[in-house]
Amino acid sequence: MHHKNWVVYLSGEIHSDWRERIVEGAKKLELPVRFSAPVTDHDSSDLCGVRILGEEENSFWQDRKGAGINAIRTNNLINQADLVVVRFGPKYKQWNAAFDAGYAAALGKSLIVLHDEDHDHALKEVDAAANATARTPEQVVEILQYVVS
Repeated sequence: MHHKNWVVYLSGEIHSDWRERIVEGAKKLELPVRFSAPVTDHDSSDLCGVRILGEEENSFWQDRKGAGINAIRTNNLINQADLVVVRFGPKYKQWNAAFDAGYAAALGKSLIVLHDEDHDHALKEVDAAANATARTPEQVVEILQYVVS
């Protein structure tokens, strides 16, 4: 029997191993899933604009150059995805993750949001737009197993 190969974009927090746990869990179950993600090296992502297009004295323009180049990757990968998973970690405010969740929702993409209970109130609108709100990467793997089987 031929299975669809699902494309899953993993957006959000870059300071923990949540991506690896999802990828490894899907691999262990032999799920027909291919993963994509943003650049997760913080300096590479933040500084790509000035490294490629030239230095900026003002940090606003430094960030703007990097954000524009990163958006080329992010927009294309979200557009290609069948499913978008967005992780909100406990430590930092992840405005880019919220933007990715909104962009995916606006495109009508299937969306799983992943965060701890501490963020329930702050993310209520994001959760309302999601198809599921998971608490652990393992729950995301279980959802993947259910939907692709």
